[in-house]
Amino acid sequence: MKALVLESCGQPLVPREVERPAPGPGQVLVKVAACAVCRTDLHVIDGELPHPKLPLIPGHEIVGTIEAFGPGEAACGLQIGQRVGIPWLGWTCGACEYCRSGRENLCDAAEFTGYTRDGGYAEYTVADARYCFPLPGDAEAVSVAPLLCAGLIGYRSLVKAGNAHRLGLYGFGAAAHIVIQVALHQGREVFAFTRRGDNAAQAFARRLGAVWAGASDEKPPELLDAAIVFAPSGELVPLALRSLHKGGIVVCGGIHMSDIPSFPYSDLWQERSICSVANLTRRDGEEFLRLAPQVPVQVTTERFPLVAANEALQRLRSGRLNGAAVLVP
Repeated sequence: MKALVLESCGQPLVPREVERPAPGPGQVLVKVAACAVCRTDLHVIDGELPHPKLPLIPGHEIVGTIEAFGPGEAACGLQIGQRVGIPWLGWTCGACEYCRSGRENLCDAAEFTGYTRDGGYAEYTVADARYCFPLPGDAEAVSVAPLLCAGLIGYRSLVKAGNAHRLGLYGFGAAAHIVIQVALHQGREVFAFTRRGDNAAQAFARRLGAVWAGASDEKPPELLDAAIVFAPSGELVPLALRSLHKGGIVVCGGIHMSDIPSFPYSDLWQERSICSVANLTRRDGEEFLRLAPQVPVQVTTERFPLVAANEALQRLRSGRLNGAAVLVP
């Protein structure tokens, strides 16, 4: 099968003909219909996340069709020919204190699609049946793929923000353009923050319903109840704190972020807080995939053939995408 392979961190992906994977016990073989390109893929490829499996097929926002089961019973009620989504969290032990307390996203032994196990920048992939989300058979693969990370992590971040009415989104990319739709559906007001001079992203945010859009170093016209930082820039955290009401929260939604610079305690005082979001749980996926059609979430995408993965990654790296890039084998 055709695949794009990371052979060494910091280097472009290499197109290869590789053997089609065979599913093991409890796994399914999935024919990939679409795989969205996530900023986490950049962090893996650029070596900012430690110890990836190498060589590696990246990609963890996968939509495809089940072609075969591994040996043993067909797990989790899935069927041949069924359309499924495969997310970042690819396997957990099910036995540790985190798994047993509903916090499988923190499992010490967890494995991750497109990082510690091969992902979806390929024609086929295998996945743990427990971590495949059933999708409607008529689900449009390119539109659904970004929901499986940008949507899921955005949703978990939004839940962490509590019942905040005035919500700031720092970094207006794939996750933010999904989250804003959910937030507006819930009756919130959204303030969008982008790189200075990124007029296109600010206009995009306004079109989607933001009440204000400006540069990340600007103060919003009103203090926020919560802010979600999607951009991987630690310098945004103190800026977001200074834009909060008393008791507000800054949610850091990325798996990787540059160091947060020092800031005066007065910026944090009065019960402001900072928290991070790590991975996702299956419950997050089930809740969000039920909610998305009710909004309904409309995903802005740009399609790329599988062989153009490096181009899509570079466009993401340079901030030249509105919405999400999606690879189509």
